[in-house]
Amino acid sequence: MKRISLVLAILVLLSLSLVAGAQDPVTLTVLVEQGGVWLQEAAAAQFEEETGHTVEFVNVPYGSVFDRLSAEMATGGSAFDVATIDVVWMSHFAPFAEPLDDLFTDEVVGDLFASLVADAQIDGTFIGMPTWANTEIIFYRKDLWEDADEMAAFEAEYGYPLAPPATWDEFTDMAQFFTRDNDGDGEIDMYGTDVKGGVADFEWMIAVLQAGSPGVVLDADNNIIIDNDAHVAGLEYYISHHCDMDVAPPNVNEIDWGVAENLFYQSQTAMFRFWGHAYRLTRGDSPIADLVGAAPMIAGPGGVGAIPGPWFNIVPKTSQNKDAALQLVQYLYDHNAMGIEAPLGLAARKSAYAQYADVEGFENLNPLLATLDSPQTIGRPAVGDWQQIADEILGPIGSDALTCEHDVAELLAWGRAELEAMGYE
Repeated sequence: MKRISLVLAILVLLSLSLVAGAQDPVTLTVLVEQGGVWLQEAAAAQFEEETGHTVEFVNVPYGSVFDRLSAEMATGGSAFDVATIDVVWMSHFAPFAEPLDDLFTDEVVGDLFASLVADAQIDGTFIGMPTWANTEIIFYRKDLWEDADEMAAFEAEYGYPLAPPATWDEFTDMAQFFTRDNDGDGEIDMYGTDVKGGVADFEWMIAVLQAGSPGVVLDADNNIIIDNDAHVAGLEYYISHHCDMDVAPPNVNEIDWGVAENLFYQSQTAMFRFWGHAYRLTRGDSPIADLVGAAPMIAGPGGVGAIPGPWFNIVPKTSQNKDAALQLVQYLYDHNAMGIEAPLGLAARKSAYAQYADVEGFENLNPLLATLDSPQTIGRPAVGDWQQIADEILGPIGSDALTCEHDVAELLAWGRAELEAMGYE
């Protein structure tokens, strides 16, 4: 009897110990910009209900995420338990981020796109959990592509059926076919596509990957590849629609993503390459609001390729609530599909996209899934001075190339010299 009483006493003590050791509810502060709130607030609210913790989003403009977190890193502050950051900042904040290797099980890695798994690591350590990924896909006018007269005329001229473009050649053929003077006044009323010279530092890199390059500007070991054959071919293809064919509006250096989107939705271009999330944000006042189709990004000689735009959740090392913060990061990954229902309609997991891919209203998700899952969809180099490279080297190369007065190989040779001056080899 005494033995039983002793065992019971021990069990009671263990039970009390477990209760005492249980984590008390805490308030977790998450630094994020507006898109990150939209995509994560539903899962965060469910997390609060299930755990008793409170999640407070500090919603700031895009650039302020970098500034606020940089100030925290510089002063050793502890205002934030989680921060949702752009992939281009990962190297900068790596010293400030708690390692997340334990969260990246084989199952987790298998459900993420390869580019996201690569981008989540700095020097072999996982520091960020992907929360959403975006990339450019093809948007086109279904009323044009599915018109019987247009289909017959295209096939008669080019010898194959009109369908959303899948290759460089098809994209070029269709851009030429749909560039036209509709009213006969000698002025082009609709261009086949656009060339976004205003974001040339990003746009021509996509064609480089489609040409088969193992990366953009630098290889996996941060060696210079900006002048390899694929960079030459990609840049030549990028400028060809402006310099050689006139199938894009001529004011290329004034066209950025916002202008390009407006041109398309105001029926001034027939198709364009654009961020996949925009499909569900089509403006209701657009004359083509119900006529937009989506297709995977086109393939060059190296296959379908794009540059992803993922965001990651990191846990600052200075967080006072690391255990709960890690729990939240894991929870947001586990319930990642909830972001698909948000206005931006994005996620990071393959299974999340697949879950909604065949649902009406989400016709952009299969193209996004196919593009993000392509081997030639590769992230930008994880170097701390990437923004400097983009601003001071890639942008000027793209702008100069679009004057149609420079030899592409010579521009890329200049780019190599600039990178070497920065210390790259």
